Amino acid sequence: MMIIIAEFFVVILKVLWAFLTAGAKWIVRPKEKSVAGQVCLITGAGSGLGRLFAKEFARRRAILVLWDINSQSNEETAEMVRQIYHELDTPVTKDGPVGGVEEVPPFQPQVYTYVCDVGKRESVYSTAEKVRREVGEVDILINNAGVVSGHHLLECPDELIERTMVVNCHAHFWPQPMMIPETTKAFLPKMLELNHGHIVTVASSLGLFSTAGVEDYCASKFGAIGFHESLSHELKASEKDGISMTLVCPYLVDTGMFKGCRIRKEIEPFLPPLKPEFCVKQAMRAILTDQPMICTPRIVYMVNFMKSILPFEAIVCMYRFLGADKCMYPFLAQRKEAMNNNEAKNGI
Repeated sequence: MMIIIAEFFVVILKVLWAFLTAGAKWIVRPKEKSVAGQVCLITGAGSGLGRLFAKEFARRRAILVLWDINSQSNEETAEMVRQIYHELDTPVTKDGPVGGVEEVPPFQPQVYTYVCDVGKRESVYSTAEKVRREVGEVDILINNAGVVSGHHLLECPDELIERTMVVNCHAHFWPQPMMIPETTKAFLPKMLELNHGHIVTVASSLGLFSTAGVEDYCASKFGAIGFHESLSHELKASEKDGISMTLVCPYLVDTGMFKGCRIRKEIEPFLPPLKPEFCVKQAMRAILTDQPMICTPRIVYMVNFMKSILPFEAIVCMYRFLGADKCMYPFLAQRKEAMNNNEAKNGI
C-alpha cells in the first residue's frame, strides 16, 4: 500500500511538471530541429495543404517524396519544390584546415513523385516498396490526403461513404503486416528499428467535435485521431521515445474543400476560414518542435474542452448561437447543385 501511495504522489508531481513545461513552451519558443537531408513523405501533395507542406520542408532542405492520385498536380508541386531548391543552391564557405577559407559543396536535395491512391491498399503497398527501393527509408511521414463526399447521410451513395472512410482514416494504416496499424505500417518498422522518425496526422477540428451534414467526414476524422492517439500510446509503451507524433487539427481551411460553409454572419468575422499558409506555418512549428498536438486557431482547444464537460443540450444551444449547427448546409447545397448541373450537361 505504501508503494502505491508513493507512486501516486510521484504521478502527481509528474503531472504538475507536465503542466509547467507545457506552459513554459507557450512563453518561450522551443528551438526547431533540423530536417535537412531527411526523407519526408507527404500524401496528398498535389494541392492544398500537402503542396504547402512540401514547399515548407523544401525550404528546410529535406528530401521530398510526394504522393498524390493526380500525376499532373503532383508534378506541379515537384516543380515548385525544385525551384525552391534552386534558390537555396548556393555554395557555402567554412574555415579551412590552415586558417584559410574553403568552399563546401552545397547540399543537393531531391524530390521524388509517385502516383498513389491511398484509398487502395495494394497501391500503397507497391508504392511504399518503390520508395524504399529508390529513395530509402522515410524519416518524416505526413498523412495529409483527405476527401469529402459533400452529401447528406441519406443522400450519400455507400461507395462515397466507404471512399471517405478509406482515404481519411483507413489510409493511415496499411502496408506490411505488423502488430501496429497503411502508410504508417509501410514505414513504421524501420522507424521502430532505428528508434527515429516523425509521424504527422493532418486531421481536422471536425475530428474533435462534429456538426450536421458531414457524418462520414466527421467519422473518418474521429477515426484518424483515435488511430493517432492509440499509436502514440503504443510507442510510449514500447519506450520508443525517438519517434515523435504530431496531430494537426485545424478549423475550416480556405482551400475550397468546404466552399460555401458558413457560420452566423455576425460571428464569422471573428472566426473566418483559415488561410492555408497560416495553417501550415503553425503546423510546421509544431512538427519542428516535436509538439504532440496543434489546434488552429487556439479557440479550438477551448471548444474541445467545453464539449468534454458540458451537457449535450448545452452544446446544441451553443452551436445554434454560433450558427455552427447547420454551417455545412450551404456547402452541401452548392455541391448538390454542381452535381445536378454536371448531370444535366452530360445528359444523365
